[in-house]
Amino acid sequence: MKLQIILPNEAAGADPRRLAELAGQAEALGYDTAWLPDHILPPGEYGPVYGGVLEPLVTMGWLAAATTRIRFGTSVLVLPMRSPFVVAKQVATLHGLSGGRITLGVGIGWDEREFTAVGADFRSRAARTDEAIALLRHLFRSGRGPFEGRWYGFETGVFEPRPDGPVPVMTGGVTDAALRRAARYADVWQGVGLDPTAFAERLAYLRARTDGRTVSPGTRIDWHGPDSTVGEAVRTAEAFRAAGAEHLAVHFGDPDGYARRMTAFARASRRGQSDGSGVSTA
Repeated sequence: MKLQIILPNEAAGADPRRLAELAGQAEALGYDTAWLPDHILPPGEYGPVYGGVLEPLVTMGWLAAATTRIRFGTSVLVLPMRSPFVVAKQVATLHGLSGGRITLGVGIGWDEREFTAVGADFRSRAARTDEAIALLRHLFRSGRGPFEGRWYGFETGVFEPRPDGPVPVMTGGVTDAALRRAARYADVWQGVGLDPTAFAERLAYLRARTDGRTVSPGTRIDWHGPDSTVGEAVRTAEAFRAAGAEHLAVHFGDPDGYARRMTAFARASRRGQSDGSGVSTA
């Protein structure tokens, strides 16, 4: 099981340079992917509920330039708040600049107040997300029109740069509708708010609907310490691996102490691997 991190991007006053330092440390520790959250205009202050102080796609370009191996992704970009044409251009550019280290994680959003604030329609968000994913893949694959959809479409136009390899699409969520979306459109599925037993049940629901498609399953957890509980956190990770998770993303809390906890978790995971009882960052 691949271990990943969720970068701390919830504190408006935090030094943005710290994210590059943490991404570099995560790469050195062997973590596979670093994820960034997204909120454009939340109705409340940034913090535990609303993450995404720094715009994630712009930030990913900066972080990719400061690293060489670790992947970056959005967890998750609220796609129906944005023009999918602009997102396609941004992601294709990031793919080329990073050497193919980008995963586009998308979601439909959940806070109607934020949709209203940015002038986006809340009720149609699920259908528009599905169509936007189809449009992105069309642009990446062919780079030409036509594309005809209910909300998005064009007759003529040239899309470049077209990615020289696949750009994985991750969808999140644990509802039946979210899992049906993952089964139909996603390359990667990331759960949230699940224990290992619930994860196994949701994974079974997903796999029953993929129609032979390969969707890499995983989830995300929080571990904010204290440091003495790192063994318990690693045992939780192992339980998710046993339940079928292929990747596990961990949020290590506030920027202060984040690097220490991230390091302790990676080292404890390697110790567990060496005695046959743990997971690996490799």
